[in-house]
Amino acid sequence: MVTITISGTPGSGKSTVAKILKKKLELKYIYSGMIFRQLAEEHNMELEKFGKYCEQNSEIDKKLDARQLEILKKGDVILEGRLAGWIAYKNNIPALKVSIDTDIDTRARRIVNREKGSVEYRKDEIIERERSEALRYKNYYNIDLKDKSIYDLIIDSKDKSPDEIVEIIIKKIEE
Repeated sequence: MVTITISGTPGSGKSTVAKILKKKLELKYIYSGMIFRQLAEEHNMELEKFGKYCEQNSEIDKKLDARQLEILKKGDVILEGRLAGWIAYKNNIPALKVSIDTDIDTRARRIVNREKGSVEYRKDEIIERERSEALRYKNYYNIDLKDKSIYDLIIDSKDKSPDEIVEIIIKKIEE
């Protein structure tokens, strides 16, 4: 059984890597961010405003995180999410925990390429989203998102293609 969590910052390349891994390993892939985005739409809010709403309404994050825990317990999955690695770690679920990150300028440019807008606007959006998430996860679970000590692999995606990152992950699985 292979269970992989992919966590990281917005625009770091985690979704692209997870989708390639899904094809190569023929595993189910679940993206917790899509569930969060659907909840934001249901509440008729942009992501930034919905994040602020969640700061005062912990039940939304807790529902999402309980669902991720159920998914991880079943195994044979790639679960992508900001807390996916932490959920596996805190619940002693065997998983390869991967963190992907890079500098904010690179991430903002990637988001602009994908979703349009300006780099400065996207940087501000990223900073606010990360502030909101850090506050919520610290308050709800006493998790510091800057603590990378729980991860089996920490990858800076700036100078690596998604395929190169996938190869690093596959080599780690084969160890």
